[in-house]
Amino acid sequence: MATLPLGDAFHVYDTTLRDGAQREGIAYSVTDKLAVARLLDEYGVGFIEGGWPGALPKDTEFFARARTDLDLTTAQLVAFGATRKAGIDVRDDPQVQALLDSGAPVITIVAKSDVRHVEEALRTTNEENLAMVADTVRYLREHDRRVFVDLEHFFDGYDHDPDYGVRVLEAAFSAGADVGVLCDTNGGMLPKGIYDVVSDVLVRAGVRLGIHCQDDTGCAIANSVSAVQAGVTHVQCTANGYGERTGNADLFSVVANLETKLAMPVLPEGRLRETMRVSHAIAEIANIAPDTHQPYAGVSSFAHKAGLHASALKVNQELYNHIDPAVVGNDQRILITEMAGRASVEMKSRELGLDLAGDPAALGKVVERVKDLESRGWTFEAADASFELMILEERDGARPQPFTVESWRVIVEQHADGSVMSEATVKVHAGGERVITTAEGNGPVNALDRALRRALVKLFPSLDAVRLTDYKVRILEGVAGTDAVTRVLIGSSDGSEDWSTVGVHENVIAASWMALEDALAYSLLHASAPSA
Repeated sequence: MATLPLGDAFHVYDTTLRDGAQREGIAYSVTDKLAVARLLDEYGVGFIEGGWPGALPKDTEFFARARTDLDLTTAQLVAFGATRKAGIDVRDDPQVQALLDSGAPVITIVAKSDVRHVEEALRTTNEENLAMVADTVRYLREHDRRVFVDLEHFFDGYDHDPDYGVRVLEAAFSAGADVGVLCDTNGGMLPKGIYDVVSDVLVRAGVRLGIHCQDDTGCAIANSVSAVQAGVTHVQCTANGYGERTGNADLFSVVANLETKLAMPVLPEGRLRETMRVSHAIAEIANIAPDTHQPYAGVSSFAHKAGLHASALKVNQELYNHIDPAVVGNDQRILITEMAGRASVEMKSRELGLDLAGDPAALGKVVERVKDLESRGWTFEAADASFELMILEERDGARPQPFTVESWRVIVEQHADGSVMSEATVKVHAGGERVITTAEGNGPVNALDRALRRALVKLFPSLDAVRLTDYKVRILEGVAGTDAVTRVLIGSSDGSEDWSTVGVHENVIAASWMALEDALAYSLLHASAPSA
């Protein structure tokens, strides 16, 4: 396919704020919607569908605030709505007027293109539906709005009557529409079917077409790319594939596929490397954990566990990566598990700034230790900080010990009023001193964390900024012929860096202490020298 220039030749159209907001569990505030719009504009999309003004008060408010609160540099705002109602003059339809009142320079109207929906849902005639489309487009064009038309249920309608959808397109374009968007509303299509229908309609209608795919077959991304290959020049997506039921075509995967696989520069230059950042930022606003295995944007999309992969990547990183991860703002990661061989450990040590390539003895010890510990329930693929401490111990012959623990104790007490309090006491040696500290917490791990940091913070002030950010517990049954053991993963942050540590023990508190001790040791390893 020929390379398309930037500009109006190809539309990247985002509907995260309207169609994507229909995902179960998402409830954007107006402030959220404004924040998402800014991120999409930073990413370089051409059109941002902000919602349905007049139908939803929140969307009406969004367009009102957008006039003063949004300063878009790449995208244009789009208001979404329906055609006029059957049997009334378009000038008397309040929903159509609300579209104009939104102030959006572009308006997308949804139109029925399946005769069954016309007759059974709209309860009108096929001819009146065509008039509804033409009247609405013409009226909006008379008010200097650019108009796109979403042809709802187009592919299902085409299967039932391959001519009526084309007639709807002709009615829309005769009235001044710019794009007719073929919608796989029920998400039941496969790529070959999409390609064939789009190719046929392009020849018969001879107008500019777009594509809108739902993901009910798991093919929304592939269907969107297939439609582009068939000739559409307008593709509608949502960030991270958010949408009703199983979702929509994922904006980031579709755009990355077009740019890296079809050599189509559909975003402004340099914006593709913002893929991971924007994807995760929008996920945070939606209050949905980023999908770790999302193509291109997921933290695991360029993560390698198998030793065979690492051996090849050590020679040439292109051998097991389909693109350079940096192109989409991501990183290659080597995961350290029982599958790891020498190449995996060597590459991971280099990634951590502790290259073991010149120390084959230490490299071998780390490999064997990883395999032994993982057979007993440990995991290091999500605990880089613990793995780094292990490398230093094997390389230098001793574990880095800015402090040593003499003992710890924790008591959990329920009071008469039903409240529960934990109290921890720790005895540590640091800076030539023996320190005994007690602290209370809302749970045993919180109490231990507070007691240990209280004991050390005077000598190591940097610990005052360290906070536990995540705590995961998993019971592992019968690991390597033993009784059940507990694995604890702790996430920590000092505000500028995040790290994870692991502990494994038959006792959940002991496992938690191991991970906690690693977390503070790692923090001090990367902090400045202790205070005098």
